[in-house]
Amino acid sequence: MTITHPILHHPIEGSPGPGAQIAYFGMGCFWGAERLFWRVPGVWTTSVGYMGGSTERPSYEAVCTGGTGHAEVVRVVYEPEKVGYDQLLKVFWENHDPTQGMRQGNDVGTQYRSVIYTTTPEQQEAAETSKAVFEPVVRAAGLGPITTAILPAGVYWLAEDYHQQYLHHNPNGYCNHGPNGLSCPVGVVRAQTEVEPPRV
Repeated sequence: MTITHPILHHPIEGSPGPGAQIAYFGMGCFWGAERLFWRVPGVWTTSVGYMGGSTERPSYEAVCTGGTGHAEVVRVVYEPEKVGYDQLLKVFWENHDPTQGMRQGNDVGTQYRSVIYTTTPEQQEAAETSKAVFEPVVRAAGLGPITTAILPAGVYWLAEDYHQQYLHHNPNGYCNHGPNGLSCPVGVVRAQTEVEPPRV
């Protein structure tokens, strides 16, 4: 049965509507990362899953062993006429530490690595440019080099149902995402506490 996003009211699987585009971001535990993106106006739907590994249909337990090589990622379906890819990149860069390698805070393991998976050449170029302009900001803050990988997207495996929109269903659940205090000089984004339901 297809899951309908409880906040955005669109299916989390399948092909998006005409004109929509898809982006993938890995920035640590996908629970908090997904919430960041569903709050952005112009995002049509979100889901969480696994990408970048070598095993088909990996389970969460298998991914957590590090043996599959997958990263926890958020799939963001967005409407470019309402929100630009640069704006999504800004959310990505400003809400986690992209210098930690195979970890994010206390979460240690390959699945928590910082990674952007791109779906078009234009996304690849924009992501690489954003990394280049953010690097001096990160260095000026006394942090190490950015370890974020930027790669073409491969197969996306949808995570188990209980992971989807986890922090909506569990408002007091674990989340280690939030502003890192650095400003990435790309795009402009207006985050909301929650987006308004689409008008019928």
